[in-house]
Amino acid sequence: MGAARLRRPRRPRAALRGARVLCPRAPVARLPDDRPPGRDPRPGAAPAGRVSPRRLVLLRHGRTAWNAAHRIQGQLDTELDEVGLEQARAVAPAVAALHPAVVWSSDLSRARVTADEVAKECGLVPTYDERLREFALGDFQGLTHAELASRDADAFARFRRGEWEGIPGAETPLAVAERYAAAVRELAAVLAPGETGVAVSHGAAPRTGLVHFLGWPLAQARDFRALGNCGRVVLEQRETGEWALSAYNLPPDFTLPDAVG
Repeated sequence: MGAARLRRPRRPRAALRGARVLCPRAPVARLPDDRPPGRDPRPGAAPAGRVSPRRLVLLRHGRTAWNAAHRIQGQLDTELDEVGLEQARAVAPAVAALHPAVVWSSDLSRARVTADEVAKECGLVPTYDERLREFALGDFQGLTHAELASRDADAFARFRRGEWEGIPGAETPLAVAERYAAAVRELAAVLAPGETGVAVSHGAAPRTGLVHFLGWPLAQARDFRALGNCGRVVLEQRETGEWALSAYNLPPDFTLPDAVG
């Protein structure tokens, strides 16, 4: 024959439901234990070369009096106010609807109490981990936004933009990203295929930790707003073992479409 035979184009496979990646060209993370498995004899097991997807929910604590006053907390140990406690109780059923297997939390009081409410709704006992703490913000801790702005307008502008390098006495963003992402990797590693894990923490550390966990440039954390009180991040693992950002800053009363029970 004089003409080359054309191959029939392959039909594209459907994407994993719910795995919406905000930055599709950015690399995503593969956990070290996500090597392609061998044939599993159990009924309903994933095919060889695939893993049953897992899910991670990163949840911010409820409101504190310092949040309401726009006072910088960092790692100072403040407590939930009445509104914050109600927020924690409101978000607990939405998280419980995902049937999480484990709940981890920052060891700071505002996160612990939020985690306690969520874990109680799920019938679980939380595990506390200091690696999930908020940024240590050095000399800025304890100041209101107005006080910082009056003291140093340029420093306040950088702070509001998420440019936290060089704050006197503060952690570096890289140090926060490394400790937070390490905790999230360990949380993911304890999940069986198909399970959901919850990490309760803070407003700024999660955005830095999640971009590091996903393998994105650290500066990309500035593209995300700090989480609202009891706002949630959802990360879903693809069948290949890679992780994708599915949702960011879900409000307390939002229930994911595939949450049942």
